[in-house]
Amino acid sequence: MKISNPKVCVIGAGCSGIAALKNLMQAGVKDIVCYEKNDQIGGNWIYTVGESHSSVCETTHIISSKTMSEYLDFLMPEDYPDYPSHRQVLAYFQAYARHFGVERYIQFNTEVSKAEKTSGQKWQITLKNGETNLFDYLLVANGHHSVPRHPDLAGEFSGEYLHAHAYKTNEAFADKRVLVVGAGNSGCDCAVEISRVAAFTAISMRRPYYIIPKFFMGRPTDTFNKLTNKLPGFLKGVFMKTSLFLQLGDYTFYGLDKPDYPITMSHPVLNSELLYKFRHGEVQPRKGVNGVEGKRVFFRDGTVEEFDVLIAATGYKICFPFFDSNFIDYEEADRVALYLRMIHPDHPTLFLIGLLQPQGCIWPLSDLQSKLVANHIMGRWKLPTNLHKLAKKETDEIERDFIPSKRHSLEVHYHPFFNKLKKLIPKNAPEWEGTQLMEGTMALEARSRVPEFQNLEES
Repeated sequence: MKISNPKVCVIGAGCSGIAALKNLMQAGVKDIVCYEKNDQIGGNWIYTVGESHSSVCETTHIISSKTMSEYLDFLMPEDYPDYPSHRQVLAYFQAYARHFGVERYIQFNTEVSKAEKTSGQKWQITLKNGETNLFDYLLVANGHHSVPRHPDLAGEFSGEYLHAHAYKTNEAFADKRVLVVGAGNSGCDCAVEISRVAAFTAISMRRPYYIIPKFFMGRPTDTFNKLTNKLPGFLKGVFMKTSLFLQLGDYTFYGLDKPDYPITMSHPVLNSELLYKFRHGEVQPRKGVNGVEGKRVFFRDGTVEEFDVLIAATGYKICFPFFDSNFIDYEEADRVALYLRMIHPDHPTLFLIGLLQPQGCIWPLSDLQSKLVANHIMGRWKLPTNLHKLAKKETDEIERDFIPSKRHSLEVHYHPFFNKLKKLIPKNAPEWEGTQLMEGTMALEARSRVPEFQNLEES
């Protein structure tokens, strides 16, 4: 049922929040408020020298390429590299917000302390300053890379311990023996950067990983995904493993175990330097950690080594600090039962935008999720009546398609999920006609019309 002049709250003005605001505006929603606890747009991409909400470090670049990351209706500038830096990404988000005029809906330096569902599926939002407001719909876009998940290590480590979330630069690790625990994208990046200054660097992997170079045949690796996704499932896996073998050879050449699962069953680790570092002896691969005692680390293969620093690159928790833990709590969840990765079957006026981990980039998917939600709010798309069944089906598919772990509880295959969302969006929606996926001349013209980027990186 469409609400006349719906009042909508958005929490967070990062990559998903600004996409939500743009789509709400374009759909015709007038009464919108976005609460952002920071003093600017950008969320996780606001780099800080000290520890903060952001997990970005000094040398961070995106791991999905420019053309596979940009919003559908706002392309990145031509002079951006294939893998832009965090500074360029932040400038891009701020230009996007300025271009679509979403800033006027954002209240900066405003933190939500409590979000409660009231009668009639409405939402009472309490701010940290005590102010309360009532909304018809709540769109949560607070991200899922800010609350560290720490490893459960037997024993106590007496050296320096930190989570990769707190890692900002490699300077503090000069001439030290450093162990990185965890070989996801953050762990691999930390190991590579620290190896430039440390006396000894090792990385612990509790299971085999596919470590994939960022380039294939001179092009960003993920740009080939459109081609491989047209292949049947078994052929796609064969093609990807064969091409990877031709590039790298056998993983045992690098001192690594060979993965015993299909390449598509795990979140990809994109890194062109780590294998180089292995073969040059600058980073040493190690098995999983059994326990610690003092500065000694006991590995699963029976070896014992001493380290000055242990960095846990063990991922993040799904955290909604403004929800009561008895309401929604996914922090330790292995299953996150949501339809389209954003709709809770019991709360049809709540939408969790960007709460997914694609084998690709979140931003275009957040854009499509938001577009669908905006159409629903304006009465152009109805929620299915069998939400519980659909949410269970999607969650079962995740458990079938990916290695069971908390790391994959939000995982989706990028292109199939993209197409699924796109097909659901009403084609007669006023904001849809001008925002089709840009190709060819249209894309080039779009790239040339972004004056908002001038001087943003220096500002």
